[in-house]
Amino acid sequence: MKLSTLDVTVVAVYAVSLLVLAQWVSREKAGHSKNTSDYFLAGRALPWWAIGASLIAANISAEQIIGMSGSAWVLGIAIGAYEWMAALTLIIVGKWVLPVFLKHKIYTMPQFLEERYDHRVRSVMAIFWLGVYVFVNLTSILWLGALAVNTVTGIDLVWGLVGLAAFATAYSLYGGLKAVALTDIIQVTLLVLGGLLIAWIALDEVGGGAGPLAGFAMLVDKFPEKFDMIFTKDSPHYALLPGISVLVGGMWIMNLSYWGFNQYIIQRALAAKSTREAQKGIMFAAFLKMIMPLIIVLHYMTKWKESKGLSREDEKMLEEIWESAQKMESRINALETILDAQAPDWRRRV
Repeated sequence: MKLSTLDVTVVAVYAVSLLVLAQWVSREKAGHSKNTSDYFLAGRALPWWAIGASLIAANISAEQIIGMSGSAWVLGIAIGAYEWMAALTLIIVGKWVLPVFLKHKIYTMPQFLEERYDHRVRSVMAIFWLGVYVFVNLTSILWLGALAVNTVTGIDLVWGLVGLAAFATAYSLYGGLKAVALTDIIQVTLLVLGGLLIAWIALDEVGGGAGPLAGFAMLVDKFPEKFDMIFTKDSPHYALLPGISVLVGGMWIMNLSYWGFNQYIIQRALAAKSTREAQKGIMFAAFLKMIMPLIIVLHYMTKWKESKGLSREDEKMLEEIWESAQKMESRINALETILDAQAPDWRRRV
């Protein structure tokens, strides 16, 4: 695939605009030096709309866009259940978890663990999550982003990875969370509007120009199995998304952990002007999560009009990836359970 001159120009203008905006919002008033609160929590002055947009920008990255699109190809709309579960989880976090953090002026999750337990728990979890962020989160996001760049432009994967890392560092390192959150507004706006536009165009094409509703009706009529939200045990995809047990079972642990105690997610809400402002930002993010299946999942399902699924080899690879993710999840849950069980004893020793 080759980019036209117009495509390159648009991308370049977008990148430069982000860099300029990040540097502009990072300016300090005369006589004021940037402190820890300014850098990590944007001076605790973020409005609700910036919090909500930044939460979604932190959540929706290359691995989710590519991964959910591929899952939509195999599983259909059922993969969207994760997004709607996340919306409900955000409401729970905003109502009961976030006020506790803001009341105690928490900066980081390791700090919270130290106040709740002791410094040993803080150190264990800080090292553990640092390893997860560096060797799991960042590597997968950068690699998949570089893969997308390679597919579109032909740029070598290594150079694409280095370029993405350098660009992210350039607009976020100096300004801290304030620069990240305010540039996230632009990125999420483009993500939502662009995603909805693509979904509209794709459904209209499927409907033969009769409009997106006609295209959606055609998909439901031709591929009804792709609109099953909960798989039964006789479904060939039950092993990938095991029905109601996921929705009311273990996924709640991971959802609450991710949205309530994941540093690079909850940090946005900790930077709010007030508890009320943080809760409004959480609700805004929950609303955006509700429409994510339209933006990421639905348009990819329109490809079923042209092709009937993946090869067995691709499905087997997806199953192996899913099994690996489940093993990692069980290990994380086991570690959290051990720490929680040992906490009373540690507190007595302090």
